[in-house]
Formats: sequence, C-alpha cells, structure tokens
Amino acid sequence: MKSRNRKTFLLFLAIMGLIFWEKASFAIQIPTLNIGIQNTDDPQKIATAIEIILLLTVLSLAPSILLMMTSFTRIIIVFGFLRQAIGSQQMPPNQVLIGLSLFLTFFIMQPVWSKANQKGIQPYLNDEINYKVAWKNVETPFRNFMFKNTREDDLALFAHFASIENPKDKDEIPTYVLIPSFMISELKTAFEIGFILYIPFLIIDMVVSSVLLSMGMMMLPPVLISLPFKLLLFVLVDGWHLLTGSLVQSFVTGG
Repeated sequence: MKSRNRKTFLLFLAIMGLIFWEKASFAIQIPTLNIGIQNTDDPQKIATAIEIILLLTVLSLAPSILLMMTSFTRIIIVFGFLRQAIGSQQMPPNQVLIGLSLFLTFFIMQPVWSKANQKGIQPYLNDEINYKVAWKNVETPFRNFMFKNTREDDLALFAHFASIENPKDKDEIPTYVLIPSFMISELKTAFEIGFILYIPFLIIDMVVSSVLLSMGMMMLPPVLISLPFKLLLFVLVDGWHLLTGSLVQSFVTGG
C-alpha cells in the first residue's frame, strides 16, 4: 500500500513538473540576432557601420602590426638569444619572455600610439576629420618610428626592388617598402646584440671545458658545471636591468 501511494505521489510530481515547465517555456523570451542589409538615409548609421568594419580589420591585423611595425621583433629575438647563451633550456619560459616583450613594446611605443590617437583616432571619432585624413595621421607616427630605426642600406634595397629611383624625401617611400626594410634592420640589430650577449657566456664555457679536460673529467658534460656560473655572473651584473635598459635605449622614438 505504501509503495502504491509512493508511485502515485511521484507520478503527480512529474505531471506538475511538466505543466510548470511548459508554462515557463512560454514565458521565457530568448533574444535573437538579425544580420542584414537595409536602405537608410541617415549618414550616421553608415559612418557607424564603416567604423565597425575598420575596427574589425584592425583587430584582425593586430598580430601582424605588432610584429612588423613595433619594437617587439628585436626584443623577443634578443631574449631568445639570451636564454640560449645561458643554456637554461626553457627558463625563463616562453610565456614570461613573450609577456615581458609585450610590455616593453607597449612602453617603447607609447609615444607613437599616443600621437596616433591624438591626431588621428580622436579627431575622427569626434567627426572633425574624414577617414582618409585619420588614416594618414595614424600612419605618420608609425612611419616616423620605422624610419628612425631603419638602416639606409635596407631601405635602398627594397626601394630598388620597387623601382623607386632616388626618392627626394620620406613621403615618396610607400609603407609597403618601409615595413620589410624596417624588419630586416630589426633582425640585423637583434643578431648583433645576440652576438655580444654570447661572448661572456662562451668564455665561461671554454674555461669550464678546459678545467674539466685538465682534471680528466671528459665524460662530465661541461654544461652542468658552467650553468651555475653563468647564472651567478648574470645575477651579479644585474643582467635583466642592463639588458632591458639597453634595449629601451637602443630605439629612437618620437613618432
């Protein structure tokens, strides 16, 4: 009898649950998203749509802009050379090096981004200039930064490939010529700094190897012995302070 009453009670709860669920489902309004093209006579709506398209374009190109038109390339390559010179394998990890490189890039490029925002983005958002003038004002600080950190030989190389003979001023050099020139200049500078970083650590490796050979410990890897001395040297000279300070000072900013 108790089992029958229990089954009846559970059946009653199930029916009531279905009734309340059905009523709740009718009461809930799920928002929908409609995407379409409509005719309009309001120029403000057209401007807003163009702004959204431009914003999405910039966001999609943000990684390329970060790599090609800023100081990020030189910094991350130098940090990679430093880790290889010390021989510490994955220490510091990639996440730490990339994060430090990003924040140093933000610090170095802040004057450039500030000028681009003041002269290009904000006036355009306030309807003071059109998008062509805004693009020119945003592009100019980045071009100035790249020109100041690009070697003339690299610039002449790509200008020759682009059939630009004897440009009179910087305005005659298009951005698609300036960007690869800036990148190979950054690569050369980063490799030069990496070579200088290798010298003291290479001397430590040579000294440790000579000592181990003189003691007859040919089977002992020299890296195991030299790594603590490399770390000690780097800490004693305050290596991170010297390296980051030198990297920041190696860039000519101003926008």
